Amino acid sequence: MQHNVAVSVDRISKSYGSFRAVDNLSFEIYKGEIFAMLGPNGSGKTTTIRMILDILRPDTGRIDVLGGPINEEKKNRIGYLPEERGMYRNVQVIEMMVYLGQLKGMSTHDARQRSLELLKRLELDDAAHKKVSELSKGMQQKVQFAITVLHRPELIIVDEPFSGLDPVNTLVIKELLLDFRRNGGAIVMSTHQMQQVEELADRLLMISRGQQKLYGPVDQIRREFAQHAIIVEGEGRWDTLPGVAQVDMHENGKKEAVLYLSPDATPDSVLAAIATTKGMSIQRFELAVPSLNDIFIQVVEGHDHA
Repeated sequence: MQHNVAVSVDRISKSYGSFRAVDNLSFEIYKGEIFAMLGPNGSGKTTTIRMILDILRPDTGRIDVLGGPINEEKKNRIGYLPEERGMYRNVQVIEMMVYLGQLKGMSTHDARQRSLELLKRLELDDAAHKKVSELSKGMQQKVQFAITVLHRPELIIVDEPFSGLDPVNTLVIKELLLDFRRNGGAIVMSTHQMQQVEELADRLLMISRGQQKLYGPVDQIRREFAQHAIIVEGEGRWDTLPGVAQVDMHENGKKEAVLYLSPDATPDSVLAAIATTKGMSIQRFELAVPSLNDIFIQVVEGHDHA
């Protein structure tokens, strides 16, 4: 699978004085995936991203990007959307985009054509000849995203890509990210919006105090944290079922209950019991898999309180 690796990070560390921001971190990012980097503020995410981009150099360890050490040519194959947004405020959007495309090695013609295509896709046709300062925050955010993918990079790194976007524009950006992935691009997404990670990311890295806490496929990590319990909605005396050790009712407007199972019971055995018991009906039956948000709090607070 080596040919499929876009970024390889091998035991990198970075200190500022006596503070170790990144501590012996290793991970890989694959082509054709959305890779989420998660962690509390000050966990080392931004430092790690800056080392991948060669803005900072690691004290120890090695980073390979797109097949080897990063160089100037490879930087033109990367797109970066930083959390601290920055655009030329008094320049027309189209002129700024063409200029930035040229800096990435595009011809004036290609940069202009591609910019107009992206602006149309982002429903910003009318903004092309406006100054950046005349755009709303959400429109500016979409322009920044367009700049990130303008030169058709192979790897993009996006920091809080949905910040300041309403649900409609969030959907537009999601579709562009999924398109980019379908075309074999690698996406690194740093965000605090766990719901977006659950929806979009294939794999994740969770770091705290510069160290790896969780790493792997999102679905697998959620399953590993699953309780031996099921969630049901419907009618019935759940506590009478064989294999149900405890029942917690959720008061959320639905008739939802969490059934904690005894060690020898399985979800299948409980479902079979419900099906054969008179007076019971279910509209929903699923494993009690925690949200990434719950896992994040559990892992980070568990570590910080250790």
